[in-house]
Amino acid sequence: MPTRLTSFFSGRYYPIRCIYHDKYDEYKAGPPKRARPSPTAALTAPEQKGNTLDRRDLLKLAAASALPGCLPLRSAWGAEAAIEFGCPVPVSGAFAANGKYADLGMKLALQQQGKVLGRPLAYTLLDTEGKPATAVRKVQELAQQKGAKFFAGGILSSEALAMAKETEKAGGIFITTAGADEITGSDCNRATFRWSVPTYGAIERTVRPLIEEHPKAKRWYTITPQYVFGEGLLTAAKNIFAEKGIEHVGNSYHSLTEKEFSGYLTNAMAAKPDVLLLLNFGSQSSDALRQAVSFGMKQNTIILMAWASGLEQFEALGADLCEGVYFGAQYWHGIDTPGNRELVKLCQETFKANPNYSLAGSYTCTRILLAGIEKAGSAEPAKVIEALEGMQFEGLTGEEEVRKEDHQVLKNYYLIRGKAKSAMKDKDDYADVLSYGKSFLPVDKTGCKM
Repeated sequence: MPTRLTSFFSGRYYPIRCIYHDKYDEYKAGPPKRARPSPTAALTAPEQKGNTLDRRDLLKLAAASALPGCLPLRSAWGAEAAIEFGCPVPVSGAFAANGKYADLGMKLALQQQGKVLGRPLAYTLLDTEGKPATAVRKVQELAQQKGAKFFAGGILSSEALAMAKETEKAGGIFITTAGADEITGSDCNRATFRWSVPTYGAIERTVRPLIEEHPKAKRWYTITPQYVFGEGLLTAAKNIFAEKGIEHVGNSYHSLTEKEFSGYLTNAMAAKPDVLLLLNFGSQSSDALRQAVSFGMKQNTIILMAWASGLEQFEALGADLCEGVYFGAQYWHGIDTPGNRELVKLCQETFKANPNYSLAGSYTCTRILLAGIEKAGSAEPAKVIEALEGMQFEGLTGEEEVRKEDHQVLKNYYLIRGKAKSAMKDKDDYADVLSYGKSFLPVDKTGCKM
């Protein structure tokens, strides 16, 4: 029988033990002499260098105080050994906002669950800084120091790929929302699972339907981050261009630290494209879109952001800027499925706000791990891996399934379009869902060999 995740919402909260990784030595040494800072303080810290959180972002993060406080030194259930989770995400640097919401997602999932197999739950937030070497080091340390075996995170593909290898070596389980095809492709391993649709599916469900909707838009220009995620999106797009007779009139690569896109956009405008395809993510895609609109590109160019970060991105950009722009989305809070309706209700009750992609992705990845532990009747990673393989469940996007052969979750991906401010039914009704579906390479085409 398929395992269903719709029973996750118990309506109760339980305290969990949580430790912020950079303070681990302080906690390990015993209670500090000075007053311990509130755990939510780390979630509502001032803006990080290279990343700006707007007022609404900060209010949402501050809403974490609605959750019961974490217990930093001991389990609420006394001597029972807690099952340790790690949340390795960037909470500093250019992708800090995504990491902070992901931390809230794991925290919410674990506190909602309370116990598994009669054991309490604990987690540690690991700031990867968006750097693969830092991510690997912190996963190693948590596995060695606290025996953690369950990790959900890795927002950037480069860090996710590195952590996947390290988690397998450490005998744990890693689940991610990163997009690079290699994660469940050529670099797959039995310890790694992925909830998000790979770059192949994201392009199939955005570029292909946009070409069908605008058959006369034959000239496309791309802006691409120069790392494995961007390369995956670009390769998939080029394949469709060749199939559909699209002229790829140019591409601009940029680094992961880039904030100024005027030069790239100047090159794009000189190429006179019908479509500008943005293949970057997070604050970089927002910066690129803002500057494209300021250059007047919306007036004579269709703009598609292939991999949007959801509600938090629309809030930061605003309805006027997003109107008429196309976005690809792993998740949207307006999805009408039983699992998503329950998550929206939970977030409204807890945060007085709708869930965004970063929170929802981390939340559902954590719930999948918990479901695997329950199904296995054990917290031994080997048994949990076996339980997860082939598991079917009612997920946030509808019926979802963990494909046994490559550990890819088969789920929907969405093409949405920003709507006019006058057409918004509420403050979060920024876009209409135009289409959705499941597009995945057959396993024998992915390069995955476990």
